[in-house]
Order: sequence, then C-alpha cells, then structure tokens
Amino acid sequence: MSLTQEELSEIKELLLFPKNIIIISHRNPDGDAIGSSLGLRYFLEKFGHNVKVVLPSDYPGTYYYLHGIDDCIIFDHQKKLTETVIQESDIIFCLDFNSLDRIDKIGPFVQNSQSKKILIDHHLDPEPFVDYMYSDTAASSTCEMVHQFIFDLGEEDKIDARIGDSLFTGLITDTGSFKYSTNPQTYRTAADLKERGADDYTLQDNIYNCYTENQMRLLGHCLANRMEIIPEYAAGVIALTKQDYLDFQIGRGDTEGIVNYILMLKGIEVAAFIREQPSIVKLSLRSKGDISVQDICRKHFNGGGHKNASGGAAYAKLEDIIKRFKTVLPQYVERRVVPS
Repeated sequence: MSLTQEELSEIKELLLFPKNIIIISHRNPDGDAIGSSLGLRYFLEKFGHNVKVVLPSDYPGTYYYLHGIDDCIIFDHQKKLTETVIQESDIIFCLDFNSLDRIDKIGPFVQNSQSKKILIDHHLDPEPFVDYMYSDTAASSTCEMVHQFIFDLGEEDKIDARIGDSLFTGLITDTGSFKYSTNPQTYRTAADLKERGADDYTLQDNIYNCYTENQMRLLGHCLANRMEIIPEYAAGVIALTKQDYLDFQIGRGDTEGIVNYILMLKGIEVAAFIREQPSIVKLSLRSKGDISVQDICRKHFNGGGHKNASGGAAYAKLEDIIKRFKTVLPQYVERRVVPS
C-alpha cells in the first residue's frame, strides 16, 4: 500500500516547519528497526525538526557502531521520559511494526496521542491505527522503504553517508547479507546508498565479526549439544534451556543469527530456534522456498512475521513447545523418504 500523491503532499506540508517528531520501532529491535529509525531521524533533522527515537526495550550491542544510537530513549529504562516525549510530539513515525502490541506498553500512549501518525513497514496485515500508511510486504526491509519514502518526497539529495550507513544496516541484516527477501529494488537501494558514501565493508565487519568468546562458545554448544535434525521433514531444531542461559550468561543479542546455521545444512528447509525464558518460551523460525513459517507462527505460536522468517511465543513448557513444533511440521512439509 503506497502513499498517494495527495498523502505525500500532506506529509510534505506537515514537515514544512520544525516540529517535535517521535520515531518508534518494535520491542527487541533488530538491525532494520534501529537502522531505519536512525536513518529517518538524520533525514528529518536536516529540516530543523526535533527528533527522538524511542524503543520499547534495549538494543543488541552489535549495533553500537551506529552514530547516535546512545541517544535512543529506551522505555524499559526511561518510562516517564517516553510518556513525556510522546505527549509533546506533533508527529509519530511507526517503523518496522504492524500493530500496537509489537511496541508493548508504549502502545496505549501512541493510540491515545493526538499526533499525526505515519506507518512505514513491510510486515503482513498492518492494523489501521495511523493517519498515513506506507506498507509494502515485497520490500526487503523497512530501511529500503525509508529510502524510497525519501525519494517519494523528492528529497533524495539529503541522503548522506550517515543516513546511508543506517539504512544499509537494515538492508544487510534483514536480507542476511542479500541472501533472502531481496528484490530488484533492494539492489538499486544498496547501489544508491553506496554511491552516497555508505561503507558496506565496514558495516559487514561490524555486524558479523563482533562475536565475543562467550558467544562463540555458545554457538558451539548449540551446534554440538542442542541441535536435533528431523530428516523426514527436512527440519532442524536448536533448543536452549533456562540453565543454558545461566551457564553461558546469555544477554540481549547473544543468540541472534544462530537459527540460520541450521539452514546451512544440505537438505534442511525449516529451522527452529526455541528458547526457554523465565516465564515464556520464544521461537524463531526460518524456511526456504514456499514453506511459510509465518503461517506456522500465526496459527500455532501466537506470532507472525515474514513468510520465510517469523517468530512466536507461548506460555508452556519447553518440551511441549518442541513437541508442538514437530507435530505441526507435517502440515507444511511433505514427508521425505530417508535412506536407511
């Protein structure tokens, strides 16, 4: 759902004079959430706007290299400040989420705000809680969409290296370094950002070559001791227990990307990474081709996301969630004949 020319004209009018603008993204922000938020922030600041980025929860240490990330307001640590800046805002940009429950306790503040609300997002089935909706499920990332949004406003000359590095971060992370969820526009966006000064080599290095020794040992533990292959359904599962979290002192972002290692196995088409939290069990699912893990998460694990990359959660025992995942697999993957 693209913005109409009339809507773009109205947004240009809104941005004509300096305003208080809030940019909000989803809980447990990833590279696309953070990159799109900071990229849009630096673009809007070029017009004299007072811009704040608000995140429901803290961000992974992986993204400390992004300029200005320390300025983000984290609701979990700054509840009163979050409420104040939302109340004082004139415009709220909602990036990389499709429903208010994705921003948890910030949701009611946004819903009750009289500010103009603009959504830029690439997830399925966005809820109509905004004044202007730019939704494109074919886009690789929200960063790709923010880039297009700037072009649609006719302000592409404002994109500089700092904005480029922010937006390129989302392109890299949401496509797994351009391995999936790409389209021709993705590469045109990447080329344009590189021409404007984005340093893709350094970004890749910062994102992927930043493991701590503990994270590397955790990865080895997952692959050696916690991975189960289900060959008859071309699937694999890695499950972490509460004790694993204690033993490896797992922090925010430490498990990011582990699910993708399962898909590196020849013949595996579905991967599940299941984590036992203090009061809930969370899942990250990935798939290849036409297998929709989005449907699995939506119907069976109270979640959603993209066709080939989705997440969910359930209040249940770890072993019960693993069993449930194995039980629903035959509905989505045709049984294979496994050589004896």
